[in-house]
Amino acid sequence: MGLHFKKATSIFRKTMPFVLLRLGVGLLLGVLTIVYFGVIVWLGYRLVDAGTISGWIAIVGLLLSVGLFVWGWRLFSKYVLYLIKAGHIAVIAHIVETGDVPPNQIQYGKDQVKEHFTEASALFAVDKVVKAVVKQFNKGVISFSKLFSFVPSLKKLVRLLGEAVALAASYIDEAIIAYMFVNSEQNRWQSARDGVVLYGKNWKPVLASTMLIVGGLYVASFLLFLAFTPIAGILGNLSSAFEIAGWAVVGGITLTVYTGFLKPWVKTVVITTFLVEIEGETPDSETADWIAGRSDRFQELASKAEPDGSSDGDEPREEVTVAQ
Repeated sequence: MGLHFKKATSIFRKTMPFVLLRLGVGLLLGVLTIVYFGVIVWLGYRLVDAGTISGWIAIVGLLLSVGLFVWGWRLFSKYVLYLIKAGHIAVIAHIVETGDVPPNQIQYGKDQVKEHFTEASALFAVDKVVKAVVKQFNKGVISFSKLFSFVPSLKKLVRLLGEAVALAASYIDEAIIAYMFVNSEQNRWQSARDGVVLYGKNWKPVLASTMLIVGGLYVASFLLFLAFTPIAGILGNLSSAFEIAGWAVVGGITLTVYTGFLKPWVKTVVITTFLVEIEGETPDSETADWIAGRSDRFQELASKAEPDGSSDGDEPREEVTVAQ
């Protein structure tokens, strides 16, 4: 399997409205986060300084504020950021499949997500199961601990490789979600099952290619960080406070480019490569049974795709059966 960099990069440019939307939302969240914690810290400092509250009460208040922030962040991520990501995946899948760019791609992506999943919780439920299946399957077919168990000094490397495989699964599950968008004649659980089966038929080249490009993503991010470090050095000549601000700027720029442009580009490459390479292939029961033997979560996914499974009212269409 080759990485279709040229085609994927072209698609990435064509979906720039979604990229900029995600970037804009991310920057807005960053500003709100700074303002939120700035106000919390300022308020706590003022109350402690005035003797209104004790230091311990201020610490408890800060912890509660952090907990509230984390809860709000998770809620926003699930119902806003996740839907933006899914809409982007739908547009990428459409361009790969047809070669055409929807006139209003943001509205198109929104409509596709609504049509296929009805509500955010349905999308989240499918993606959660698919991601669990891919991670479990990858762990089942690749066991670095067994391969290098005879070399204790390689434990850290083994752990790092295991984490890389787990990270690659997050991009592979997005490719399977993209497959679901181009197979609208099936209900979501059947499409998810068939997408996983097609991944099982091509797991070696897909996983290897994904790990390669994800590795490149981190190398590029590190080089980008190094490229901006002179900013911190220059500001550090002014004062310690400016040096701290300089490192914050360097980290902020690197994180913005990483999350706003590099990750969406990698996602586009993985999705494009997967959809192009599986074109013409069909899921089969033999591969489904093989995956089921390595992932009990796949058996759960397959059961939901059966006519009597929990498919939330979708019209069942039996294509692949899994031996239990």
